[in-house]
Amino acid sequence: MAERREELLRAAMEQIEARGVAAVRIADVAASLGVSNALVLYHFCTKEKLVAEAFRYAAEDDLAHLRKLLSRRTTALRRLRAAIRWYAPTGQAKGWRLWIEGWAVSLRDPALREVTRDLDTQWKAALTELIEAGTAAGEFHCPDPPATALRLTAFLDGLAVQMTTHDGISRTRAQDWTDEALSRELNLDREP
Repeated sequence: MAERREELLRAAMEQIEARGVAAVRIADVAASLGVSNALVLYHFCTKEKLVAEAFRYAAEDDLAHLRKLLSRRTTALRRLRAAIRWYAPTGQAKGWRLWIEGWAVSLRDPALREVTRDLDTQWKAALTELIEAGTAAGEFHCPDPPATALRLTAFLDGLAVQMTTHDGISRTRAQDWTDEALSRELNLDREP
């Protein structure tokens, strides 16, 4: 039963990526697996619940990767840089396009709004904890780690929107700006 549910969630994400959140239908997910609409509805009841759970499924993968980056045995600064670079837009917009669309739909979909809010809260909490650890270890100076985590993620989210929808910022420039923002937030001297 859990395997079937996971299979449905993977298929839902594939269909969302192909068709968009608003256009995907239960029938699309069912057809992609060769199962009935009733089976999809048995597991998720509504399209909205299917979409929200599919985003939660994708978010859990992202959070697992973040935890892996943050658990490395190195300095807090190196772990933070790795997390920020992984989170930052790279110009390969597939993932960001999906999340931007999800945020837009979540304005009218309470179940999806809860999922996106939960993911955002977990990201900020993980970054805050790491910033606090680096500050306590004397690696950098940050008087307000929660505010720093909020500003960094807000900056990266906005940068992702610009890179994904307007395509006017190069990957190199985005990386430079990301490094500069991190250096400012942590009161670091910019490395060459």
